[in-house]
Amino acid sequence: VYDFFDESWARPVPVGGMERWCISCDYGTVNPTSLGLWGLRGGVWYRVSESYYDARAEGRQRTDGEHADALERLAGGRPIWKVVADPSAASFIEALRRTGLRVQKADNDVLWGIRVTAGMLKEKKLILCSNCADCLREMELYCWEEGAVRDVPRKEHDHAMDEMRYFAAYLAQQERGDGFYAAAVVRRAG
Repeated sequence: VYDFFDESWARPVPVGGMERWCISCDYGTVNPTSLGLWGLRGGVWYRVSESYYDARAEGRQRTDGEHADALERLAGGRPIWKVVADPSAASFIEALRRTGLRVQKADNDVLWGIRVTAGMLKEKKLILCSNCADCLREMELYCWEEGAVRDVPRKEHDHAMDEMRYFAAYLAQQERGDGFYAAAVVRRAG
């Protein structure tokens, strides 16, 4: 899906402080849960760390409380301005709100979100740091569904991709104030 991107785009985690911190999340019970820690510096959001839990691989599902604890560990005592969460994760969102976190349900318009994410990556408004191995792995594997009637990404290797898309869509809505952000993704014939 993001065929312009390869690991050479990844950057080391910037040294020094950030102006603001956010966490994005794609929630899964059987499917993986992906959490991304984003830091803002100079108008650029850096994905500086991540937490990725695959219940199938681990042989055990986590509770909402255990996922909330993982999010807290990822925050590492940083003041989290906003958690942008999977809109279908109602019980997890409630668990986060009970801890006092400000949670925003993400926009789940997939194709618009992919266009926005691609635009922000190309414009260097979003930077993936080289230590975010699960996100970088999924960037390489995330692809379009072959033979589909319309453009739709394959529903595998998409958990970090979904949480990154949720975050980009939220930023685009904040940036424009009206929820509109224009960008394009060109699909190469394959």
